[in-house]
Parts: sequence; C-alpha cells; structure tokens
Amino acid sequence: MPEITPAEVKALRDRTGLPMMDCKRALVECAGDMEQAIEYLRKQGAKLQGARRDRETAAGRLAAYADLERGVGALVELKCESAPVANSPEVVQFAKELAQQLALGPGAASAEELLAQPSPSKPGMTLAAVLDDMFNRMREVFKITRVLRLDAPCGGYAHHDGTLAVLVEVRGGSAATAKDIAMHIAARAPAVVRQEDLDPAEVERERAILTEAIRREGKPENIAAKIVEGRLRTFFAERVLYEQPFVKDESMTVGKFAAANNLEVVRFVHWRLGKE
Repeated sequence: MPEITPAEVKALRDRTGLPMMDCKRALVECAGDMEQAIEYLRKQGAKLQGARRDRETAAGRLAAYADLERGVGALVELKCESAPVANSPEVVQFAKELAQQLALGPGAASAEELLAQPSPSKPGMTLAAVLDDMFNRMREVFKITRVLRLDAPCGGYAHHDGTLAVLVEVRGGSAATAKDIAMHIAARAPAVVRQEDLDPAEVERERAILTEAIRREGKPENIAAKIVEGRLRTFFAERVLYEQPFVKDESMTVGKFAAANNLEVVRFVHWRLGKE
C-alpha cells in the first residue's frame, strides 16, 4: 500500500472540492491513483444522492436564455433544499448554463435529456456530471423540475433572486426592447397580450359587477355606461400587457412602446418559482 501524502490529499481536494478526510479515504481505497479516487468519490456521492432523493427541495431558482437573432429561447427551473445554496454563485451559474444549453443545443423534452448533454463551460463533462460534483460538495439534492424551449425570436429575463423568469416571443424590434418587455411582464404579471385575448365571459362578468356598483352609487343612467367603460379600462390595464403603463416609462403603455420600437409581442411565458 503506497503512502498517501498530504500533498496528494490536497491535490485531490483542490480538484473535487470535497473534505480532506473524504479525499484521503478515497486515495487509500484506490491505492493512491488520483483518477480512480475521483471516480470513487463520484460513485460514493451517487449512492448518497440516491438515499437523499426524497428530501424536500423547497428552494431553487429560475433561469432564462434568449437569442433574438438565432430565434430561440429557454426557461429552466432548478430546485434545491435551501436558499443559501440556491443563491450561491456556482448554482446561479449552473442554472444559467442549463438554460443556455437547452436553447442552443439540440433541445430536450425532459430533465434527463438535458442533463445528458455537454456542459457549456466544462469541456468533457456532461451537465449531469457537473450536477453530481455539486451535490458531492454541497450535500444538497438538486432537481430540474421544468424545462421549456421556444423556437422563435425571443426576449428573456430572470429576476436576480431567481424567483421570476419570462420568455416573450416577438416579431421585429431588438434584443434590448424584447428584454425590456420581458422585464415588464415579470414586474406587472399581465394575463394576456391584447384585450381581445381575454375570455369574453370574464370581461362581461367584470362589466356586470361594475354596472351593479354604479347602480348602487346612484349615478344617473345617462352617464352610468360611460363610467363603467372608464372603470373597465383600469381592469384592462391590470390584465392586458399592451394596456399596462410601461414599467420603465409610465407615460406610455407597453403597446405604444412596442409600436414605437417596431416590435410585436406574439406570446409570453411567465414562470414563478415553484408554481406551475
């Protein structure tokens, strides 16, 4: 049995990020062979990960990637056990790379398909291998719970804390204006793009509620209808993207901002962490 030196243990620690005692144990088990020790640690981590698979993943983050010129965008939801881990620089970067690979790679209909693909930043490693290494060092369960790719020109935005993310499919405009609208959607949470996209039954229910309220206020019949329509505009401004005051310049609506920038919103997807 070859002697395991502190320098060898430290070298393995530097390569894996795992505790010194784990690294020494692996080198002892593998007779000092560094590559075999790395594989040993990965297998041990996989066993532990399997045993912890059912632990609750209440924290996590969303990531978005969009490329207007290539005509593609992606959203990914990565869950973990605690907020400090979710907000750690390594996890933030990994979530971004998941979205990037989903958008620019061959696509994936499931987490398993995505994880089998190569890491954008670590040549020779799959995303699954990167995730396994993160688990080995952080000892938290990670799960990719949602993936979505749009094969169309998109703008994208993910809030800095990872709790909100948006893709907005557009025609025309620029990447900057598309991102601005995605940011607005994250902030104001509209339900639809245009007024005509609302369910007519929902609009009629709101009109009936407002009409009854006006009647109870005792407004004259000859102005009641105009008051109802005025209050409906407030309802539309809450629900309809194009009718909302633009978050970066409330002197104009989003519809007017889009028109001024030769952009048309086709549709959008708005995710909130942990909420389908």
